[in-house]
Parts: sequence; structure tokens; C-alpha cells
Amino acid sequence: MMQHPIADPSAGAPDLAARVSPRRRWRMDRVTDPAHPDFKPRMRGHLHAAMVPLALAAGIVLVVLAPTPALTWASAVYALTGLMLFVVSATYHLVQWTPEVALVLKRLDHTNIMLVIAGTYTPLSIALLPPAQATLLLSCVWVGAVAGVAFRVFWTSAPRWLYTPVYVLLGLAALLFIADFFAADAVAAILVCAGGACYIIGAVFYALKRPNLHREWFGFHELFHAFTIGGFACHYIAIMFAVLHA
Repeated sequence: MMQHPIADPSAGAPDLAARVSPRRRWRMDRVTDPAHPDFKPRMRGHLHAAMVPLALAAGIVLVVLAPTPALTWASAVYALTGLMLFVVSATYHLVQWTPEVALVLKRLDHTNIMLVIAGTYTPLSIALLPPAQATLLLSCVWVGAVAGVAFRVFWTSAPRWLYTPVYVLLGLAALLFIADFFAADAVAAILVCAGGACYIIGAVFYALKRPNLHREWFGFHELFHAFTIGGFACHYIAIMFAVLHA
């Protein structure tokens, strides 16, 4: 009796991997493979996402309490740049975007850092410095911020060691008038220094890409985000002191 060979169920079956588009495969790899260079720890983006409603509410309170039209507008600039920072960062980091979309969001995320630095100086300078000094400092930081935005937009692949010091130097612009800040409101000035220290420490973690406390959950980037929140909180309280005492 002739025996017929048993057909291999997998024979002729289309390869599943071949049916997955390269873009879909890229997204699957990023999600499932911790060894992938672009793998995101599970906490990536959640810290900044939690800050979105808090930054919105805090910004509204600051704008409402500002005692003069100039400080109202200055506070609105700060509130808007802070809100943009957390919204864009959360959007960029929470979702596994395609490379094209990720590049656009990366540009927005990095440029927002420049804008929030200049936005922070705006109400602080108007509230605490004489008009001539406020104009000089704000001219410097806003020109620097716009230049930094252009730098990050047109050279997205710039190495961390090159563009991270740009953030730090822009943030240290207050040292030009730090004595005047202390003379106007010592508490606000101390908080400005504390917030700047938080931002600088976070920037160091970001530039060095370490320490990674937990590869799967909480890495150097999450530490960077945590210190960003600490710096933002210190500066918000400083601005509140400065605005209410203006």
C-alpha cells in the first residue's frame, strides 16, 4: 500500500515576518527588545505627562494673580512655555512613533527647553530688575533661545556633548545680575539658584547617559525628567514670590 507523505503545515505558509511592514516591525522591535538602542523604559514620559495638568493650573493661577499688565503678559509667556515643554515631551516620549514623526517631535522637544528658559526669565526680570537691566537680560536670553532653537532645528543629530552645554549656558545668564536678584528678593533668588542647580544636574545625567537606575523602568532620561520637574517647581515658586512682591 502506497503511503502519502504527510504535508508539513508550515510548508507554503507565508512568513509572518515578511508580512509585517518595515515600519510596523521597527515599532514592534522598539517595544519588545530592551537591547534596542532606542528602547524606552516604561516610565519614559509619564513624569512629564503628570505635570501637564499641574503646569496648566499653576500657570492660570500665576496669570490671574499678576498685579500689573506687564507681569500678566510675562507670566502668560512663562506659563505657555512651561506647558508646551511638558505637553510636547510627554507626547514625544510616551508613544512609539515612526522615525519621521519622532524626528519632528524631537526637534520640538529640544527647542522647548530653550523657550522655557527664556520664558522663566521673562517674569523674573520684569518683577525683580530695573527696566534697563531687565531689557538687557531678556534681550540676551531671547536672542540666545531663538539661536538655540535654530541650532536644534537645523542640526537635530548634533552630539549631546555639544548642545547640552548650550542649555546650561543659557540658563546661567541670570548670573550676570544675580546680586540684583538677591537685593530685590532673596527668597526668590535662592529658589532661582536651586532651580538652576536642578536643571544643571539633570543636564549632566542626560549628557552622560547615566546612571540607569533600572534599565526596564527608570533610566538616566527619567532622572533628567525628574530634575527638570524639580527645577520647574523651584522657578515657579520663585516667580510667584517675585510677582506677588513686585
